[in-house]
Amino acid sequence: MLALALLALIAIQRLSAQSTPALVIHRTLSAYVRVPGSAPRLAWPREGQAALEVEGVGGLGRVGVQTPAPIASVAKVMTAYLTLLEHPLLRGEEGFVVRITAADVEEDERRAALGESTLPVRAGELISEREALEALLLPSANNVAALLAVHDAGTLAEFVGRMNSLARKLHMGSTTYTDPSGFDDRTVSTAADQLTLARMAMRIPAFAEIVDEPSAELPYAGRVANFDGLLGRDGFVGVKTGSDRAAGGCFVFAKRVTLDGKPMTVLGVVLGQRQGSLIEAALLSAERLGDSAAEALRVETVLPAGAAVLSATSPDGRRAAAVTAAPVQQIGWGGLELPVKVLVRSPATKLRAGEQLATVVVDGARVAFTGALATRSIGGASFGWRLRHLF
Repeated sequence: MLALALLALIAIQRLSAQSTPALVIHRTLSAYVRVPGSAPRLAWPREGQAALEVEGVGGLGRVGVQTPAPIASVAKVMTAYLTLLEHPLLRGEEGFVVRITAADVEEDERRAALGESTLPVRAGELISEREALEALLLPSANNVAALLAVHDAGTLAEFVGRMNSLARKLHMGSTTYTDPSGFDDRTVSTAADQLTLARMAMRIPAFAEIVDEPSAELPYAGRVANFDGLLGRDGFVGVKTGSDRAAGGCFVFAKRVTLDGKPMTVLGVVLGQRQGSLIEAALLSAERLGDSAAEALRVETVLPAGAAVLSATSPDGRRAAAVTAAPVQQIGWGGLELPVKVLVRSPATKLRAGEQLATVVVDGARVAFTGALATRSIGGASFGWRLRHLF
């Protein structure tokens, strides 16, 4: 009798001390959701190669064989990007200052005689980093590309080595730079690689500001115009043209669009355009491609209300589902796959119907989320289960 009482006492103590096990949670929602509708029909160029994306949303694809090809003055995007990485410019700052030498004047004259695009310079004048970048990116001055390279690295060869090292860090595996201006036909890349670089360069405010300037006032040369004929039209804000016989017409472009109050940037690259005047051919191809990308963007419901997200199971086998509390809308185009995160709250031991078990987040151009609510109540572990698991 005493033994039974002792066992009962031990059982009561164990029951009171026994912790309630947490519910077992399983995700039932897929890792990706698709934007409804058919894939967009984009105005890809019929020659050369191209690549396109909407930053923060995803890639729209590429066309043409992505083999290394001459890129002409598009190479100056890397020259500017590397310069700004090593010598950052804040808004309103002019940066370092370079004094033009007699050798710099001779360099300008030599390149001009070869038919290269240059910026007239005068011995003794001072040119700031910002002014040099404006000369590099607007009228595409090859002599200023060399000027920046030597100022930064001491020699052209050393600077070109840094360009190639940075390209490797950015995983631009089809890119080789042999000069900072792109005048050398051995400077080659692909549309896909240059799209990677454009994405990084446009994240530097000083770079984005300069390529969006229609003109600039420079020492000695006076006012110079941007070669980008799309600038200021229908949201186009840069980035860099390039053209010669080997490269054809090339253009790295950026187009700002706003959808449902959300500003976004379409980034694209067209290389090897030859239908007519080279730069005009590149600008026309880019305009059509950028406009078609903007037209493809729309706001769609990617997760309806009531979509199954999670299942919760109690230790004794009782179950409840958690479903989306409201529709989730995101920006994209037909067929685009968007990743879905399910952020589960701390492990619970019981649920009430309507209680939020998790937050569902659809990644994309904007923050889009909803709660995952329990469809029924689940209490803690039953007395019978606790007895069965007493010892």
